Parts: sequence; C-alpha cells; structure tokens
Amino acid sequence: MSAGDQKNGGDKPEGTVAVAEVWPEVERAECLARGAALKWASGVFCRPEHLERLSQYKKRESQRTSSVHTRLKSMVQSYLEGVGWGLEQLREARVELKDVSHALRKAGLESNRNGEGVKSLERLREVSVNHCQLLAAVSNLPRLYSVRSMVLETERLVESRRLLEAHARLMDLECWQDDILWQLQGSAGTAGGALSPEDQELVTKYFSGVGQLVEALGKELWAVVSSALALARQNPTPFVSAVRIVEREEALDRALLEERGGSSRPLPLGRPRCWRACFFQVLDEAVSARFRSVSYLHTRGPGLAGHLSALQHGIMADLATVRHLLEHCVPPHYRLTGAYLRASHRCLHAHLAQVSSWDLESGEIFAVLNWVLHIYNSPDMMGPPELVAEMEKEELGPLISTEGLEQLQNKYVQSVRKSVSEWMHKALQVELQDWQRDQEPDTDHEGFYQTSLPTIITQMLEENARVALMIGESLRDQTIQMGLYEMENLLNRFREALVEFGKEHRKNPSNNNNKFYLHYLLASISNCIILKKSTESLQQQQSSRSAAQFSRTPPNPLAALDRAVRRACRLVMDQLLLDLQPLLPGLLTRLWLVQGDPTPKLCRVLECHLELYGRVRPPCRQRLQEEAQWLMVVEYVRAMMQKRLVCRSGEERRLLAQQMVQDDQQFREIFHGLEGEGSVPEVNPLALLPVLADFIQLKDPAMLPLEVSGLAAKYPDISDEHVSVLLDIRGDVSRDTRGTVLDLLEQSAPPLPAGYRPIFTDILVPPSTMAFCLPTAKCA
Repeated sequence: MSAGDQKNGGDKPEGTVAVAEVWPEVERAECLARGAALKWASGVFCRPEHLERLSQYKKRESQRTSSVHTRLKSMVQSYLEGVGWGLEQLREARVELKDVSHALRKAGLESNRNGEGVKSLERLREVSVNHCQLLAAVSNLPRLYSVRSMVLETERLVESRRLLEAHARLMDLECWQDDILWQLQGSAGTAGGALSPEDQELVTKYFSGVGQLVEALGKELWAVVSSALALARQNPTPFVSAVRIVEREEALDRALLEERGGSSRPLPLGRPRCWRACFFQVLDEAVSARFRSVSYLHTRGPGLAGHLSALQHGIMADLATVRHLLEHCVPPHYRLTGAYLRASHRCLHAHLAQVSSWDLESGEIFAVLNWVLHIYNSPDMMGPPELVAEMEKEELGPLISTEGLEQLQNKYVQSVRKSVSEWMHKALQVELQDWQRDQEPDTDHEGFYQTSLPTIITQMLEENARVALMIGESLRDQTIQMGLYEMENLLNRFREALVEFGKEHRKNPSNNNNKFYLHYLLASISNCIILKKSTESLQQQQSSRSAAQFSRTPPNPLAALDRAVRRACRLVMDQLLLDLQPLLPGLLTRLWLVQGDPTPKLCRVLECHLELYGRVRPPCRQRLQEEAQWLMVVEYVRAMMQKRLVCRSGEERRLLAQQMVQDDQQFREIFHGLEGEGSVPEVNPLALLPVLADFIQLKDPAMLPLEVSGLAAKYPDISDEHVSVLLDIRGDVSRDTRGTVLDLLEQSAPPLPAGYRPIFTDILVPPSTMAFCLPTAKCA
C-alpha cells in the first residue's frame, strides 16, 4: 500500500467522526481494530510472493464482515422489538392505574357517609350487653346457690374414698367456675374492657372450696398410689379408681390445650395438672420408701449378705405384684413394670454406691460383688427372658459403674492382702518356733520332711483364688498376683530367718536345742519345693492377658524360692563341713598312709548326712548329694595341698597312690546311689582322685609334662601352684623337670569351657615357708 492510500484509508468519514464525538470508546475500538489488521497484514504479506493470495484473503474477509453485519442487524432488531413491547406495557399500566385511583376515591366517599349511621347503633350495643349479663346471671343462679352444698358433698365423698364420684362432682364445679369467669370476661370484652380484678377476686373467693377439694382429692389419690404395692393383693379397687381419675385429668388437660391453644380464652386455674407425671413420681417415692423399709440393722459385717438377700426378696415380691396385679389395672402405655424397674434400679444404684463407700472387709466386698455381678442378673432375680427384654427397653445400665467395680475389686484385693500378710507372718512365726522343737520334723506319706508352713500358705492362696474366681477371672488374676507378691515377701523373710538360724547355730553348735538343726534345714528345703509347685500352679491359673494389666513390676516368687533353697543348701553343706572338720586334719598324713584313718570315719559322717538328704524332695535331694560329693573332694584335695605327706621313695609314692585309690573306692560306694537317683554332673569330682593317684605314682619323671598336660586338659582351672605342690609331694622331681612342667602349664592354660564347674579354684595353696639362709650375694 502506498502512502497516499494509507492516508486516504486513514481519513475517517464524517459519520464516524460524529459517533466518536458521542462515544469515545468507538474511536478507541476502531483504532485497536486497525492496528490489529495492520499487524495481521504485515505478518501474512511479509514476502512478495504472498500477494498472489490477496484476492483469496479479501474475499474471505468480505464474507466474514458481511456475516458480522448480519448478526449485528438481527441483534439490534430484537432489542428494538423488546423496547417497543415494554413501552406498550407501560401505556396499559398507566390506564389501569387511573381506573383504580378513581375507584378508591369513590370508596372513601361512601365510607365517610356510612360512619354517621354506625353512631346511632351505640345505644343498641349497650342494651345488648346488659341483656347478656342479666341472662348469664339468671342462668347461673341455680349453680351459684348449689356450689356450697356440692363442695360439702364432694368433701364427704373424698373422705369416704369414693374417688370417682368425688372427681365427677369436682369436674362440674370447675366447669361452672370456668364458665362464669368466661362469661364475665366476655361481657367485659364486649363492653370494651377486660375482667376487673374485683370480679376476678369475687369469683375466686366464692369458689375457694374447689381448690381445696383438688388438693384433698390429689392427696387421697397419691395415698392410694403410694400404698398400691402393699394393698394390691387385698383390694386393688382404689388403685383402679385412682388410675381412671388420672386418665380423666390427662384427657381434660389435652382437650383444653387443643381447644384453647390458639384462642383468646385462657386455661382454667391450675391447668394443666399433669397428674400422670405425678402418678409416676409418687410411684418412684413409694418404691424408695419400700427400700427404706428394709431393715438396715446388722447391715455391717456378716449382716450385709442378709441385708442384700432381704433386698432381693423384697424387690422380687414387689415386682411380682406389679407384673401380675397392678399391670392389669393401668392402660398398656403406662408400662408399669418398666417404671418399677427404673425406680428400683435407681434406688439400688444409690444404695449400693453408699454401701461401697463404707470401709468394708473382704467378706462384705465379696457379698456386694457377688450380688451385683451374679445374683442380680441370675434367673432367681432379673434373669427371666421377659424381664431381660424389659430392662433392655429401659436401657437401665449397670448397678455399679465400671470404675466403681474396679474400685471395689481393688478394695477387695487390698483387704485380702492385709489378711494374707497377717496369716503369712503368723505361719512364719510358727515355723520359727518349730525349728526350736526337741524332735524331728514331721514327715509326709512319702517319708519326706515337712512342716505346716507350705500347707497353710498353699491352702490360703488357693482358697483366695477359688473365692475370687466366683466373682470373675479378672478378680482371680488380681488376687493371684497379690498372692505371688506376698509369697515373694514371705520367701525373702524366710531366707533371712534361715540366715539367722544358721548364725545362732554356729555360735553354739553343741546346744541341745539345736540338735535337730540339720533336720529342719532339710525340712525347709522340702517346704520350698512344695511352695514352688503351688506357685507354678497359681501362675498357670492366671489368664494370658493379666500380666499386661499390672503396671507394677511383676512378682518373681520363683527367684525368691531359688535364693531361699540356695541359702538352705549352703547351710546344709556348712553343717556337713562342720561335722567333717575334726577328721580332715588326719587325711594324707603318715598315720593315714599306714592305718587308713580317718577315711572310714569320714565315710560314716557322709553316710549319716546322705541318709538325711534322702528325706528331702527331689530334685533338691540329688542337688545335696552332688554338693556333698563336691565338698568331700574339694576338702580332700585341700588337705593334699597342705603337703602333710611328702614321699621319700618310690615305694611311698606307690603306697600313697594306692591309699588314694582305696579312699576313692570307699567314697564311690557311699555315693553309689547318686547316678541312679538323679542327673550325673558333667565333671564327676570323684574322678579327680584316681587321676591324682596316677600322677603321684608315675615312675618315669620324664613323662610328667605329658601327665600334667592331660591333667590340665581335664581340669583347666588347675594352677601352677597346685601342680607345684603335687610335684613337691612326689619328692623326686628335679629343678629342670619342674621348670619344664610349669612352663608347659603356663603356655597351655586353656580357657574354662562353658558349663564347667571349677574344682581347684576353691582350693587355695598355702604359702610355702622359706628355709633360713645366710644373706649371700646370690640371695640378695
């Protein structure tokens, strides 16, 4: 496009200029459109060869422009038609408004002319009002004259409990009173005012006896209802009359509310009476009075169970009266059985809450829990299906809340714990007194020693668990848990008593009162075994979830039992050592080598002890026998380490080894029953004596390193000091051989295997006494 064309194209027509002056937005839109067109054209025809399609673009844009013009014309035409229709509607509305305004002016003129005629009727209205008042007075005169006599007659009917007739007369009197008040109020309202206070007071005073009759009748009604449970079997007629009167009153209240709810006429005085609600309230109070009538004497202590039993029988008797007699005297919608159940449940809930707050003993708490959890819902009380269905309808809830039951159970456990602790203390005191008796402990049918302690403890804990299970598993678990705590405490005190028993015996072992010291130690061990079985039985009775219910550290009576048994076994071994002690210095001496003493005496002491150990229940019997075996070997080797006998020749070494083998045979004959009665220890201590005998009688000293190596392999706890003593006892070991043996032992020194029980560790080698020598330079 040339510059001239652009200039001519850019000139605006005169119409466009005029429109732009009126609407500046048009000019702005046109400028934007031209700018957009130029931008589009510069993009499309950016190259000369693009001008070949100019005619196509021109034709397409012409068609698009004509289409837009057509749509614009159509839209403008529709807008113009709408404007024309609106103008036509406005013209029609204007004509109609003129007609209405003319009609209103005519109505106003007519109303003004009619107002003058109404004034002439005022006199007629006054005459009509007077006539209505006179008519009401004439019609009510007979009623007014008979009010006094009817009030007196109704009072007489009420006093004689002819309740239905009295209520009919009372309804007539109330109806008269209401009609007179309404007539007076209506005549006052017609005259343009309300009922004056003087008229209101006059009518109320005249009918004052009616209100008193209502109170007297209500008093008689509620007296009948409150005594219905007691008198229903004798004469239910008054109760039926009372229910009929209550239903009449309810129907009258409902009718008056429906009739006058939306009118200007007020309800009569004292309406609505809601006597049905009062009926159930009085019934609740009667049930509460029946509860209070149950004697509270001897409620505490053993009398509490009797009190709960009396409550049960009283409730069931009243419930039978309600279900079989009173329920047939009332309409079905009363659901009198449900009402009685609600009232009795509420009274029971309050009464049991009061009882639970007392400082009860365990037997009293058991009576309450058993009554609440089992008796109340049993077939003998509230368990029949028809009563269960009725209680489910009422949604009564539990007699005692879950929190209340938990508190009662905790109180029960604490009370039982106090009793158990006292009994355990007494049983332990009796046990300590039995230890001082001048006779052997009692034996059971199997010949094992025992005292009364485990029997008392076991029976007491099992009985408490059995009684608690009658309430429920949860209480049983709590009781068992408590018993295990107390069992642990008892065993700790029992172990302390054993320690004191041992101390007193060691102070004066020759005291005649302590001659059965060992027997009662063995009886104590048997007692612990019985208590262990009882403890395991109690733990098995507990449910699997009970351990998670206790926040405290769970009791561990088995560990306390093990500590007590260990202490008792230690004391038994101490006594064995005490009996062996006078004979031990004679071992491995020259006299022993020649005569064999005191090995037979040691064997007799061992036989006496092992025979007593047979009075102990397994597995502690085998344990004591094993411990005696270990003690004998340890003391034998300890005597050997004293170097009381040092061989001077090969013959003495042979005799020493031979005597040690004979001693081993005698010890084995004593302990021969050990392998048949129990488990054999992994390392038999008696096997050590033949090994040591072989070491002593070895003829070739050059073989000693090999022998020591084998000895250290069997008994890795042997030290170079022990080997050195053995070499000294041989008496033929040179310094070089000794050094070789000790070096080999130091180099090998194997670690102690798992489960190995040391022998030489408990045997201390006494320090060697150095011979006197002059202080030479070499010694220095």
